[in-house]
Order: sequence, then structure tokens, then C-alpha cells
Amino acid sequence: MFTGLKTLSPEDLQALAEEAKVSKAWPFEEARKIVARYPGGFPAHGVLFETGYGPSGLPHIGTFGEVVRTTMVRRAFELLCPGVPTRLIAFSDDMDGMRKVPPHLPNQQLLKQALNKPLTDVPDPFGTHDSFGAHNNARLCGFLDQFGFDYEFLSSTQCYRSGRFDATLMAVLANYDAIMGVVLPTLGAERRATYSPFLPICPRTGQVLQVPVIARDEAAGTICYLDPETEEEVTVPVTGGHCKLQWKVDWAMRWVALGVDYEMAGKDLIDSVSLSSKIARILGARPPEGFNYELFLDGEGAKISKTKGNGLTIEEWLRYAPPESLAFYMFQQPRAAKKLYLGVIPKAMDEYFQFVAAFPRQSAKERLGNPSFHVHGGPPPAYAPPVSFALLLNLVAVSGATDARMLGAYLKRYAPDCEPETDAKLRQMIDAAIAFHADHVAPTLKRRAPDAREREALAELEVWLGGNPDASAEDIQNEVYEIGKRYAFDPLRAWFQALYEILLGSSQGPRMGTFFALYGIDNSRRLIGEALGEVHG
Repeated sequence: MFTGLKTLSPEDLQALAEEAKVSKAWPFEEARKIVARYPGGFPAHGVLFETGYGPSGLPHIGTFGEVVRTTMVRRAFELLCPGVPTRLIAFSDDMDGMRKVPPHLPNQQLLKQALNKPLTDVPDPFGTHDSFGAHNNARLCGFLDQFGFDYEFLSSTQCYRSGRFDATLMAVLANYDAIMGVVLPTLGAERRATYSPFLPICPRTGQVLQVPVIARDEAAGTICYLDPETEEEVTVPVTGGHCKLQWKVDWAMRWVALGVDYEMAGKDLIDSVSLSSKIARILGARPPEGFNYELFLDGEGAKISKTKGNGLTIEEWLRYAPPESLAFYMFQQPRAAKKLYLGVIPKAMDEYFQFVAAFPRQSAKERLGNPSFHVHGGPPPAYAPPVSFALLLNLVAVSGATDARMLGAYLKRYAPDCEPETDAKLRQMIDAAIAFHADHVAPTLKRRAPDAREREALAELEVWLGGNPDASAEDIQNEVYEIGKRYAFDPLRAWFQALYEILLGSSQGPRMGTFFALYGIDNSRRLIGEALGEVHG
């Protein structure tokens, strides 16, 4: 998916780099925050981007959105600052305790026996990996790899147990009171009474405990707590994986320990970002740059909920459209609430290809604002489908095409140069249109009968088509307009809506001139005749 900048000439690359300094495209606005972070020059190791993953569940469409948006900022930064090394860490919080057993998983009893243990100590219910955490981590890496993301995977468990976090954990212990001072005011009275930044891993049970700390020794690097079952005092080091941190403190500690420069998060985490930033400053570090993206809504405008199951899965999107179209959708207005449901897929795919087609003739400024540039991290691969996906859907609806060869035959007649059999992208569109129509469009279509005025207008259109068998799509479109005017449809779009509802069974539709040309004059006459209760051969 990511083509990069390697196809650009030095002159074009220089022009884009200059324009990037002032571009209003949001990835460049974000990248300039990172530039401003280092007024005296960048460190030798470069700049670190991070995205987080909770491996209690599988990666999903939100995971893709966060990684692809972060990658867009990373690529924008690389254009602004060529030669500065960058890295993207995909961090898995796999040392988190499993608080409940997901009901859809197999081997429920096996999992119940491992409640509250770190996810990397929970048996894999599928029996394919060393732990449940390792299973889901593997799914994350496979998920990211299929899209070609450039990233480094980091496991929380490995970082804690290897000692990578030890120095920063000791700093958390040394600043215990200051950290408690910013966290406790954000908690309710009951939670305040038992809260501690440190979650000890019980030596007896292996569980992640949420217990008050009754004593701490900064010099020894230990904390003391009461075992909730035996009521014995237990002393454990805060280092070496013997404790993990509450997640907001953990987030800040991770930023500091790894040196994270940029991480974005959902709007629902605004308060958490603020609190973790305060903790990072207490630890003597500057929190990363970033922004809060808006969450998605379902087709009815309600917040998407895993419990309700009203969201759209990435598998559903990829069944009907390429990943580039999803990345395109993620690029658009990330700070605005948008609906994410099946109905947005055709429009997203068509608009993506429109921006790809526009790219070669655009100026440097326009190219940097073109979503396809950010989808690919550089110039998009040139491709222009002969028809839109929306038009293909309409063709499937009226033709009854159920296989790719039938639909391909229509396309060859309309666009003789296209190759439905050998053009992989076009074949994918054809297959997707047939599947999307069968799955989601066909059950909703309902053609209506025309009224008296509409009947007369349709009859005149059918006669004109019969007398102009070689008319171009543009000629047909012009005549459709003229007929609408002659029959005084006001506004004129009411005439087009009537055509959609009567001929296609939908309130929306394609450019009719293009549709009639694609479907064929004889077929179009027959379609109108059926609507009028007549037969035209």
C-alpha cells in the first residue's frame, strides 16, 4: 500500500519538501509539531512514533485507523526532514491482567482458572501459542503485515521482565507522592482509598493485584502490601516484572522509558492523555506530541459499541473494497465524527480513485493535500477504473449479473480497452460489486410505478434512444436533461430521482447518460419499457 517517495525526481521531491513546510494537510501540521519539538536539532537515534494495542481482543478497524494515521504523520515528517531516522513501535499491553473471560472464546473453564493473570501467563484457548497474549500479539503482527506497515513490535511483558523499564520504574517510585497527587483528585472516594500506581504480581498466585501499598522503600526499590487472601505482608521489587503500573501511569512511564515523540489517541482518552502527560513531566520528560481523533458512529449516528455490535468490521470492508479505500476514509477529517457503516464503502472507493486520477496534473500544493498521497506515503500508483463502483452496483441491479464474465462483457462494450479478465483491480471491483449487491443492496431495492407525467417523459426518452442507437454517454445525458426541462420537473433533480426510483429501485443513482451507455441502448429501452408496462425489442 505504501509506495513512498522513491518514484519522484529530485526536482519534484524538492518542490514537495518546500510546500510541506506550509501545507495545511493535517499530517503535515502534525509533523511540524515534531519539528518544533527539537529546535536545536534531532537526536542521533531520530524520532519515535508509537501506537498501543490491548491484546485482550483481536485487532480491529480502529487498530488499522490508528496505525495508518500515525504512519501518515510519520511519512509527512520524513518529507519535511529527510535523513532523520524514524521508527514506529506497535506496543502491546500484554502484561495487563485478564479481568474477565471473553464469552466467544473456546475453553472457557481453562481461561476462568487464569483470571487476573497477565495475558502472557494465560493459556492460549486455541492451543497455537504459548499464551493468550502471544496468540493475540501474533494476530496483531499478521494484521499489520498484511497491509505492509513498517513497524517494530514491543511486548509490555518483555519490557518489564527484561529490565528495560527498570530505571523509569524506580523514578516512579521516587516520585510516588507527586504522582499520587495528580492521580487521586481524578478518582472517586472509594477508589482513592485503595489506589496505588503499582500493581504487584502476586508471587503466590501469579495474579495482577489491585491492592493498597502499605510501605515503600525507595533505596531498596520495593513496595509492601497485604496479600488479600492470607493477609500477610508481602514485599516485592518494583522492577524486573514483579510489578506493573496502573495504565495511565504505565502510559506515561512507557513514553519516558522509550522516548516516544508522537502518539495519537481517541477523543475518549483526552483526560487520560492529560493525566499521563502530567505524570511524564513529573518524571522529568516531555510528553509526546499527538492529537485526539474523533470516534466513529454507526449508520444511525449512534456511538459504535462492541457490546451492541453496531460497528463495521475490517473484514467486511475488505470484502468489498481494497485497503487503500479504507486508508482514504481514515485520512478524511480525523477530528470530525463520521459514520462508519457499509453504505460509505462505495463512495470511499470511488473518491479514492478520483483523487488518484487527479494527482498527476496537480501542483505541489495540491498534491500534498491529495488524500491519495498520504494513503501511499508518496505518489499513488496510477490507475483509473473504466467506471465507478457505484455505477457497477447499479449495473448489477438492473442486469441481474451474477458472475464476473457477464458484468465484464458490459464493460468491454462500454470501454473496449479495459481488460476485466487480466486487470486485477478491475476484477476485484467487479467481484465486490456482485457480492455487495447480493449482500446489502438487493434486499433494499423496490421499483415504483411512474405517475402520468413521468410516463410521458420516459416514453419520450425511450423513443429518442430508439432513434439514436449510437449516441454517446454525453449525448444521452444531454437529452435526459432536456426531457426533464420540457416536462417542467422543478427542481430538475426530481426528474433524476424519478429515474432512479422507477428504473433502479433506489432514491440515488449514477449519471444516467453513462449508465444507459454502459447498459446498452437496447437494454435501456427494454428497462424503460418494463417500467411502462410495455415490451421493446
